[in-house]
Amino acid sequence: MPEPPAVPTTASTAVELTAEDAKLVVLARGARGRVGAVEGAAVRDQDGRTYAAASVSLPSLTLTALQLAVASAAAAGATRLEAAAVVTEASTLDGAGHMAVRDLAADAPIHVAAPDGTVLGTVAE
Repeated sequence: MPEPPAVPTTASTAVELTAEDAKLVVLARGARGRVGAVEGAAVRDQDGRTYAAASVSLPSLTLTALQLAVASAAAAGATRLEAAAVVTEASTLDGAGHMAVRDLAADAPIHVAAPDGTVLGTVAE
């Protein structure tokens, strides 16, 4: 599996989000907070529908929040993603979540935010 892209973590690289992308960060924070998960994520599909999820860690199943949000979108019929956001304590985007987003969007921005909602950076590749 390829190394996950590094995400800028300095205040000077703070990203200004559109209102729709900021909503994804809010949804991701909510999903994470509701269950006390390690991370939360949200994606927006080609029709503007949003899907939020938290990471899952069971004895027989482990999914990142971003994987689950993408899976929820795909299960609902989404064929393309416009944007994604993940809220995490990590300083890098996880490779599995990154690849899941890229399955439905080669160039959708993936915003990475800290638990307080501060956007650390955006991965566009």
